[in-house]
Amino acid sequence: MRARALSVACRGGRSRAAARRARRDRRHPARGVKPAKLDKLGLRSPLDFILHLPLRYEDETVLTPLNAAPPGHPVLVQARVQRAAILFRGKRQLVVNAEGLVLRFFHFRNAQLDQFKQAIEQGLYVRAFGEIRSGLLGAEMAHPRYRFVKPDQALPQTLTPVYPAAAGIGQTRLRGKVLEALDAGPIEDTVPPELRSRFALAAFDESVRLLHRPPPGVELISLVERTHPAWRRVKFDELLAQQLSLKLAYRKRRSRSAPRLRADGALLKSFARALPFKLTRAQTRAMNEVLRDLVQPHPMQRLLQGDVGSGKTIVAAIACLAATDSDHQAAVMAPTEILSEQHARKFSEWLEPLGIRIAWLHGSLSAGQKKRALAGIASGEAQIAIGTHALVQKGVEFRRLGLAVIDEQHRFGVQQRLTLRRKGDDAVPHQLMMSATPIPRTLSMTYFADLDVSVIDELPPGRRPVTTRRFAAGRRAEVLARISASCAEGEQAYWVCPVIEDSKEGVQTAVETYERLRSELAALQVGLLHGRLSPAERSAVMQRFVAGEVQLLVCTTVIEVGVDVPNASLMVIESAERFGLAQLHQLRGRIGRGARESVCILLFGDSLSETARARLQIIFKSTDGFEIAKRDLQLRGPGEYLGERQSGAPLLRFADLERDGELVQQAIDAAEEMLERHPVAARAHVERWLGRRKDLSQT
Repeated sequence: MRARALSVACRGGRSRAAARRARRDRRHPARGVKPAKLDKLGLRSPLDFILHLPLRYEDETVLTPLNAAPPGHPVLVQARVQRAAILFRGKRQLVVNAEGLVLRFFHFRNAQLDQFKQAIEQGLYVRAFGEIRSGLLGAEMAHPRYRFVKPDQALPQTLTPVYPAAAGIGQTRLRGKVLEALDAGPIEDTVPPELRSRFALAAFDESVRLLHRPPPGVELISLVERTHPAWRRVKFDELLAQQLSLKLAYRKRRSRSAPRLRADGALLKSFARALPFKLTRAQTRAMNEVLRDLVQPHPMQRLLQGDVGSGKTIVAAIACLAATDSDHQAAVMAPTEILSEQHARKFSEWLEPLGIRIAWLHGSLSAGQKKRALAGIASGEAQIAIGTHALVQKGVEFRRLGLAVIDEQHRFGVQQRLTLRRKGDDAVPHQLMMSATPIPRTLSMTYFADLDVSVIDELPPGRRPVTTRRFAAGRRAEVLARISASCAEGEQAYWVCPVIEDSKEGVQTAVETYERLRSELAALQVGLLHGRLSPAERSAVMQRFVAGEVQLLVCTTVIEVGVDVPNASLMVIESAERFGLAQLHQLRGRIGRGARESVCILLFGDSLSETARARLQIIFKSTDGFEIAKRDLQLRGPGEYLGERQSGAPLLRFADLERDGELVQQAIDAAEEMLERHPVAARAHVERWLGRRKDLSQT
């Protein structure tokens, strides 16, 4: 079949070149390899192979004399094959002798022995690539990559790429498929010439060919560290595709209709007059941004982020009042029943005096209570519905849903958020997402660029900073003494266990810790809270803790979000090195909510990795959630912050948000211009990079 070019028009309508590009992209180049194996690597079209870029390179352009080969470093050597045999020295192995070099294979096919014997008969040499080590018979290579050659056979002229692979797909097969895709023709550039010139971008075709076939003399370190202009072009294109897709999603959302809510209704005014405290400047700013969105005829899609205890919930309550003031309902969805219960308690305290009727859907409701709650939501009698993912289940119908509030949004899947949004009638309800995990600026500019973002960056007055201390596990007795002393003065404490929430092993560990602490601190009332308790049991434990009947609460990370007990001023996090930075900060935020000085004790094990040591140092030094989030991004990447959102916005494969910050801003600028002046090229660029990915306007 005649080779066809990958091409796209950068101006005007869809050209014949663009059609050829689309046909070629759909064609499957990987004959002879099972599709399921290729699917694991995301390889389905020629373009997928072209964008399957090397992890690293091996230099097979130079032969290294055997006596000059540095031990422990991969080199290419060449020697005449002299003997080959299968030996049984503890383990069946194929051993090949070649002029002072021993090649040893423990996993081999019998046909390989025949190949080596034929090479001996034909006087061929073996060219082997691998690490040379000292063995019983002298210099050895174990399982090298090899080929048979004539003594004067030419060496490769390019570095050898090493690709991300999967079981059953070898490097040789991958290289062949990549070259087959590259040889099919030139790859047309989807970035218009003026933008390539402005941002000093290398040509895309030349860039990917160089990365797959690095020529002699190329600076290897720039390829390995991904600073070469070819890598810069690929990373720019990836970031540009992400920005374009997010901006297109933003535009698509704004084309939908939503109910126009009131920002100056009687309920809002009454609430503002009755509020027993003054909002901070940051809360006021966030409230005004939300209310400005709610009066628009298109759906709000806003992320409200703020540090632990910054006062996001009151802003959400005000948004819900705007809905009820406009004869619409609001839904508040939280990831845990404990958090949903706390929201129900606070909303009732604030809003029921105004005559607002609130329905709380939870697991402890009797069949009759649940039926009445669902009927109230369906009829509109319940103006605000609060619950967990139960809100998106069948049977929950709203009369007129105008606003959906999703707390700790990264803990919900795309489908759950969509289902809640579809509970509205003909119009799309406004959506307010909240996160107590501050999102670093670079992450906000990339993965969350399709959202409007409000930031509450100050704490309400009276919040005392939490003092953080580090104790080695050997000082456990001192920690127990501190708990006894604090509780004797009327304070309460948490003991957080390092377990996988809801796992059988985790619950067992929590139970064992609980029993041990009950014995060690016999004078105290000790409670136990974990995810395997029934909703009624969890609620009962928390009520006893809130009432002060439980002095020490042994718990898992089920208390990570939403728990607000002002009298709890001491927290012990056991094996703190096993927690992530964001999680440590969230847990620490459960204390420091009252008038007493609060202390968080990080109890750590004997052996710490460098990463764990760095995490504990960061959380020890800083209480600033935004600074901690920035450091967490550097240590662990963006996955922790994205949660289920990555279903819609794929993680970057090539660009690094920290190292490539300059490219991020350039991609943002280029995306704006492409959408305005080159809309066809913009969509073609998104198709090239994200063709099979989910429509981001649906997230």
